[in-house]
Amino acid sequence: AQNVPNSDWEKKVTEYFKEKLKENNATNWVPSLNDVPVHYLKPNSLVKFRCMVQDMFDPEFYMGVYETVDPNTNARVLHFGKYRDVAECGPQQEIDLNSSQTVTSERQTFYCVPVPGESAWVKEISFLTGLMIFVLNRQFYAYISASQARVSPSTSYTPSRHKRSYEEDEDMDLHPSKQKEQHMGNSSGGDIHGCVEPKRLETEASAGHHLISPNCSPPLDLNFPLPGEKGPACLVKVYESWDSFKVNDVLEVYGILSVDPVLSIVNNEERDSSALDPMECMDTAEEQRVHSPPASLVPRIHVILAQKLQHINPLLPACLNEEESKTFVSNFMSELSPVRAELLGFLTHALLGDSLAAEYLILHLISTVYARRDVLPLGKFTVNLSGCPRNNIFTEHIYRIIQQLVPASYRLQMTIENMNHSRFIPHKDYAANRLVSGVLQLASNTSLVVDETQLEQGQLDTTGVHNVTALGNLITWQKVDYDFNYHQMEFPCNINVLITSEGRSLLPSDCQVHLQPQIIPPNMEEYMNSLLTAVLPSVLNKFRIYLSLLRLLDYSISDEVTKAVEEDFVEMRKNDPDSITADDLHRTLLVARFLSLSAGQTTLSRERWLRAKQLEALRKARLQQQKCVNGNEL
Repeated sequence: AQNVPNSDWEKKVTEYFKEKLKENNATNWVPSLNDVPVHYLKPNSLVKFRCMVQDMFDPEFYMGVYETVDPNTNARVLHFGKYRDVAECGPQQEIDLNSSQTVTSERQTFYCVPVPGESAWVKEISFLTGLMIFVLNRQFYAYISASQARVSPSTSYTPSRHKRSYEEDEDMDLHPSKQKEQHMGNSSGGDIHGCVEPKRLETEASAGHHLISPNCSPPLDLNFPLPGEKGPACLVKVYESWDSFKVNDVLEVYGILSVDPVLSIVNNEERDSSALDPMECMDTAEEQRVHSPPASLVPRIHVILAQKLQHINPLLPACLNEEESKTFVSNFMSELSPVRAELLGFLTHALLGDSLAAEYLILHLISTVYARRDVLPLGKFTVNLSGCPRNNIFTEHIYRIIQQLVPASYRLQMTIENMNHSRFIPHKDYAANRLVSGVLQLASNTSLVVDETQLEQGQLDTTGVHNVTALGNLITWQKVDYDFNYHQMEFPCNINVLITSEGRSLLPSDCQVHLQPQIIPPNMEEYMNSLLTAVLPSVLNKFRIYLSLLRLLDYSISDEVTKAVEEDFVEMRKNDPDSITADDLHRTLLVARFLSLSAGQTTLSRERWLRAKQLEALRKARLQQQKCVNGNEL
């Protein structure tokens, strides 16, 4: 209103919030849709959301500026339509659609879901960080809670409790201990070290991702890529620089929450009217239902600020390039060696005393695609851990351990049933005009554990063959070909794949490590549980920082070392031309790369090169030994 003649007011809004969010941990003060049930948040308040772009809808036109007129007095008022879904209009006012002041603007809508496979500890730490700031700054909290947002100290929700109105809830906001008593509930049966899986929205499905909407007769599919996922899906409306965001990007958005009930009424009326007169609306009923779901189930966020996230580990600074972050990194790197030693010991115990397999598992967990040369992804390091016991307990617990170490993961049980009936590849639904998600629509740096020990004899149907092919393409090329019916579209990805199997995997891999257990626990379940509960939370957090941080470090090889490696390779070829190939050189260089990074070194040294050769020799010798025992199985 103050800047009517000046069109720069929009930039001022963005700059204002950008500066405010830099002050005194202000980002932790903004209530998050990942943690707070939507009915605790005031409409039109500032919120944040950590999410993955699941789909991108068509651009949307809206009235950026519009004029209302009072029919009785003919008084005119100018309004701005940005950051809102419903036009502001008083009881005695009407919108003048023919006004010369009307300005039509454009915004882009993204359909966003919580990061698929996000670990419980990520959710818990993110929530506790905000809670800690709240405890330290109660006075400031009281101010913003009264004027702007509803932040609940607990993420749990008790369905039997009647909802309070915002006014009735005021006392709870200013006295959070009362609210905590009401909402914390029983935390038993949750994750280890207090990492209880936060319960989500009242309206979410308990067993899947279908919600019943009062305005839709069939269930509303929230289109989560992974089965059993929980959390809110949101329509994120971006006003500028939306070309920089694409499907599968992980974002943190700050914006205005819109959950106006009028949206549901309007959308319902649109469906009714289009049924009466199909010419009034080009969209199908299914498309309207998907693109305009009830705001109570799929809230809207009008973005003021949005940023792509390098990672989602709440223990690390969001951006490692800032000065404060550099101090954090240098401090952690100074104590890297004991952290690596402890992690190696922890994983050795998890892998039943096999220290070689533990070494390779560390290298796998810090691997990442750092570049692409033509179609070849550089840096991928898929490991096939063969020799796994054929029981569900071992592989399940290995996955549980990985889940405790990485920010996002998923265990894919490779059964005939899953292969034939699961939807791996996202496909375009033209009737609803949306991208229907699949299991392989994952965010970058997700750990995918493929459990091949579950595979039994059976027949793969057409879907099963397509799914296995898609898995193979993901591993080899780090891409998934999304199905657009008449053509396929390549979506590059960066997924860490670990395959557990009895013999050699049916799927391709960069490195096969055969497990040689040194310990055979009489009770596997008890052994694995005791291993998880024995590690201190502070040590576990160091492991998490270690694995996330090393993925983000730069790495290089000097000309001198490159020349030495080439000479070494030529010498090895002379001694045994049949056993050393170009693939062996590439794999050894990868092992050397991740071995160096695992020790905190960003360049390759002669010592690390020799150690990489030694590890590869031990791994190959073990495979050769197993081959002699089992014939041609390996």
